[in-house]
Amino acid sequence: MSYTTEELETYLDFAIRLAKLAGPVILEGFNSRFSPERSALLVKKGNTADLVTEWDQKVEKLVRAKIAEEMKGHSFIGEETVAAGEECGLTDVPTWIVDPIDGTTNFVHGFPFVAVSIGLTIGKEPVVGVIYNPILDQLFTAAKGRGAYLSKIDEDPRVQGRRLPFTYPHPGPPLPSLSMALVASEYGSDRATNVIDPKVRSMRNLSSRDPSDLAPGRAVGHAHGIRCLGSATMNMMALVQGQVDVFWEVGCWEWDVCAGIIIVREAGGIVVDGCGRDVDDGQLLTGRRFLVVRGCCGDDGDTSSEATLAAQEKIIKEVWSIVEDFDLPRK
Repeated sequence: MSYTTEELETYLDFAIRLAKLAGPVILEGFNSRFSPERSALLVKKGNTADLVTEWDQKVEKLVRAKIAEEMKGHSFIGEETVAAGEECGLTDVPTWIVDPIDGTTNFVHGFPFVAVSIGLTIGKEPVVGVIYNPILDQLFTAAKGRGAYLSKIDEDPRVQGRRLPFTYPHPGPPLPSLSMALVASEYGSDRATNVIDPKVRSMRNLSSRDPSDLAPGRAVGHAHGIRCLGSATMNMMALVQGQVDVFWEVGCWEWDVCAGIIIVREAGGIVVDGCGRDVDDGQLLTGRRFLVVRGCCGDDGDTSSEATLAAQEKIIKEVWSIVEDFDLPRK
């Protein structure tokens, strides 16, 4: 499905307006958590690690209503809509994919890595992304071919914001091996043994110096460290700022990563299947397995696009040799 640059600009401006609507609602809920009137905490499907609040539902209802009003003919996929049992399949038509509050557990505990994530796909490809953390007042924006930016909510991203990566127009510094990388990952909300065990083994081997009988046949990475911000969205935005080098997670949903994918790509990063499978964008979005590597120049300082891609692919292959290959269900 084709689209023009002007249409992308319209969609991006609209997504920023949505973030401006959602931000104050999220901030109100965040600041009310210690008040006597604080909202009830809900648990999804009896899983105490998978939380939802009335604020998640308020934000999604607000955003969805605005999309229905102004973007006729577009589809919608939202975390709380799906959680309520509505069927929301990804198709080629323009589709808004929204996480009203990514990092709900952070939100509940007052940990400030919380964001609304608003992505748009056309032909199943992420083409617009807006992520806003109202607690830190960080607005990340991108449209395909138009660059990625970090600004405050009351700033024009392209006038007052900073182009991403911060080293633009050059890629980030070299990343010769995983042993020189800071990695972001998450345990996730699904704590079933068949899910968390391969994750923990993979994370162990990403950071370990020595092979282990716990994961026979897998390599080790001896990474500088592993960071868990409690939000896939915020982990990806840490990467585009150069704060972490690699993000690996199995278990994310499309609303967690859709906006982040286009922001990462426009900032020079790369997003692939988390366990080494060859997938297209639609399969990537719905496959629940993600590996993200920041932009980096070659080991010799070569800043050409060919050198950047070669350096990223080297890291990708190294991670794939370490992590386990496993699937998570969509139901």
